[in-house]
Amino acid sequence: MLFDLDGTLLDTIPDLAEGANRMLAELGRPVRPLSEIHGFVGKGIPHLVRRCMTENASADEAEITDAVEVFKRHYTAVNGARTRIYDGVVETLDALALMGLKRACVTNKAGAFTLPLLTRMGIATHFDAVVSGDTLSVKKPDPATVRHACELLGVPVGRALMVGDSANDAEAAQAAGMPVVLMRYGYSEGRAVDTIPCDALLSSMTEILPLIEAAVRG
Repeated sequence: MLFDLDGTLLDTIPDLAEGANRMLAELGRPVRPLSEIHGFVGKGIPHLVRRCMTENASADEAEITDAVEVFKRHYTAVNGARTRIYDGVVETLDALALMGLKRACVTNKAGAFTLPLLTRMGIATHFDAVVSGDTLSVKKPDPATVRHACELLGVPVGRALMVGDSANDAEAAQAAGMPVVLMRYGYSEGRAVDTIPCDALLSSMTEILPLIEAAVRG
């Protein structure tokens, strides 16, 4: 079982928006509403910062590079402060552990923020492996990310399932040759999640359990 982080396991938008707006304020730029930043999340911090700096505005590459470092400083201070675990996530992770299934977190969030966040939210011990946005030289939707997670778990790609909330997750899994289920409640970069091809579209994390139990029996 491979899980995306932001928008799948955790609702991190309040802290990401806080970090982004602290960055914008320090740089003398207008802050942005949470609803707008919501659509910028999914491809990692550099992408988020670039969107914040260039959406209906202008910034050169040097400004964006500097802004990334400013964001990281502010996000470090707020990472996990207002993040919440989605309903059903802990129960599902507990059930999967009892079933003996190996679990990995595969996220585009940088490792410096991923591991502290998992620990702060009390779910770090649920994962046998973590692949962050800077673990490899590529991020999702590159399939190397999910393949690497399978290698760390010692599980063939064909025996893994990706759980996410966006096209990044779906495309990475599909290119690697594994099924993918998407959660309706996630971020998906402003794209309607029901327009993204996947094997199942679920409203609650606990809805995965009957699917897994059926697969195990089968």
